[in-house]
Amino acid sequence: MAREVKIAACQFVIKPVASFDKFATQAVKLLDKAKGADIVLLPELFTVALFTTFDDWRNRPVAELVKIDRYTKAYRNLFETEARKRKQFIVAGSHLEKKNGGYLNVAYVYGPNGLVHMHDKTHIFPAEANWSTGEGDRMEAFDLPFARVGLNVCYESEIPECAATLTEQGAEIILCPSFTFTEYGFWRVRHCAQARCIENQVYFVHCATGGKMPKGPLPNGWTKSSILSPCDTAWAAPDGVVAEAEANVEMVLHGTVDLDVLHENRENGVAPTYRDRLRASCGTGMCRREQWRKPLFTGGRQEPRFLPAAL
Repeated sequence: MAREVKIAACQFVIKPVASFDKFATQAVKLLDKAKGADIVLLPELFTVALFTTFDDWRNRPVAELVKIDRYTKAYRNLFETEARKRKQFIVAGSHLEKKNGGYLNVAYVYGPNGLVHMHDKTHIFPAEANWSTGEGDRMEAFDLPFARVGLNVCYESEIPECAATLTEQGAEIILCPSFTFTEYGFWRVRHCAQARCIENQVYFVHCATGGKMPKGPLPNGWTKSSILSPCDTAWAAPDGVVAEAEANVEMVLHGTVDLDVLHENRENGVAPTYRDRLRASCGTGMCRREQWRKPLFTGGRQEPRFLPAAL
């Protein structure tokens, strides 16, 4: 029996809201349209919509975006409750949260039994520095009942080692909550996501925040979410697009991926990049995947490195 995974990407469009409850209603309506999916993905920092609940928000400086941290408990409770109720795995996008004396861009994954995984974004986009956000230092794949997955949050997709690290840990699907402020930025992430599919022979889900806000500090969002595969004859679409949303429209994108096809392609595909990617000089001899099974990040903007599995 084929190992198929049903995916729903919720394309959230930011608009002013009067309260957390109004924000939650908008999110829940999207979750309602994601019925039947094994995993549901929301986009990066869609919670900045909560900034519009603050008095005089249009005239506040962008550095104050981190104040949405006051909603962290409510945000986490919302998606934990929804995942339990719906018996689905939900990637609750990401949120600006105060941790260890600073602020991080944190992605959460909830399942029918509660919190499954959380990920602190390791590479912030330069514009995020204006929000006083720091960086995480771990890149970890994790198991769901139907697949081994990992998270690349937006700009992380533009750093090839982020996806390579997850793939070396066995990831079959990379989930990418994203928020790009221009169409240029969107296509930069989208093209990088497609490249990561080809380099690592993985599926990639790119779910982006949309919204065009009149006057104020909130960035605009450009979105056309997608579910992507490698570009090879194992898939019907030569361009590697399994499913694609309409541009800048709030909607839920559905698609199904077959993990057996992915593994067969790694073994017998026209371009066996997963096998060959490490078959290059590492300074002393040839790299062998068997020797480099435990990849991780050493912190912040330092270059990621691969550690021998024996360590």
